[in-house]
Amino acid sequence: MTFTVGLAGAGIIGRNHVAAIGRLPNLEIIGIADPIRPAAAELAATLSHTPPTYASLPGLLDATTPDIVVICTPSGQHVEQALRAVRAGAHVVVEKPLDVTVAAARPLLGAAAPGQVVSVISQHRFDPATVTVAGAIADGTLGTLTSAVASVPWFRSQEYYDQASWRGTLSMDGGGALMNQGVHTVDLLVHLMGVPLEVFAWTGLVAHENIEVEDVVAAVLRFPSGALATLHATTAAYPGTGVRLAVHGTGGSAVIEDDVLAYSSIPLPAAGPDPDFVAGHLRQYEDVLAAIEHGRPPAVGVPEALDALAVVEAVYRSAATGRPVGLKEILP
Repeated sequence: MTFTVGLAGAGIIGRNHVAAIGRLPNLEIIGIADPIRPAAAELAATLSHTPPTYASLPGLLDATTPDIVVICTPSGQHVEQALRAVRAGAHVVVEKPLDVTVAAARPLLGAAAPGQVVSVISQHRFDPATVTVAGAIADGTLGTLTSAVASVPWFRSQEYYDQASWRGTLSMDGGGALMNQGVHTVDLLVHLMGVPLEVFAWTGLVAHENIEVEDVVAAVLRFPSGALATLHATTAAYPGTGVRLAVHGTGGSAVIEDDVLAYSSIPLPAAGPDPDFVAGHLRQYEDVLAAIEHGRPPAVGVPEALDALAVVEAVYRSAATGRPVGLKEILP
């Protein structure tokens, strides 16, 4: 069965989605929407059939009835547009983060009809390294989890923020190094360790100008079991170091670095690098299609995305107030 796809957002991440969709023979893009019409036309021209383009998602939905709508617009528009697609009867794939705040994102929870799939991109949950470590935790191989260390030392130039007016704004970006660059690692931390009980954090803006968000953050997370984790993210690191997540338990430790299982204190199946950036998105699309076919929830739906977003929001609230913030304050 072939599913038709409408894409909202023709920017960098939209192009990655198009590349992933193009590798699945049962998906066909029938429309691309972006207020920057030349960007939409340029992206459409990369496809063999050159689908029509539209200035907005409402325009696309008025003209076509896609089976799946993919949201790749600025973060502050995600849930508004996802709800529009859900009400049109489409399955929905939303890029990360779900939205800029839990309050903005919550209306999407439970909005879908029975059998209607809404998935939020967290492609690194599907990486072979993540699957391997999650399995070792689930079957008890790593024993009782005691701690984790997560670091996202990325670099973004001033030009990165200057070239798009919405970048670095609270209304559309929602946050900086953590909300955008670090949210995938936050999601993996929650996926492997569980939802923390409380967070204490600091944020700073030390290397960029004319933005409203942080370019460095450090936090400590405490879990219901008593386990602790440290979380670091920045867009002001000198280029060359990789994203790293180490998980420690009474039975062993495992380290994922740049999506590869870099170290394990016990024998675990090899989990090498992906051939390209699109591979993770491809795996998540395969999960979405399986969820549609079998009438089951996707592996990463709105509840899972809300958990990661709540951790990010707790970090920001703790940094703003100078006190620990419980996750129940964010997600009662």
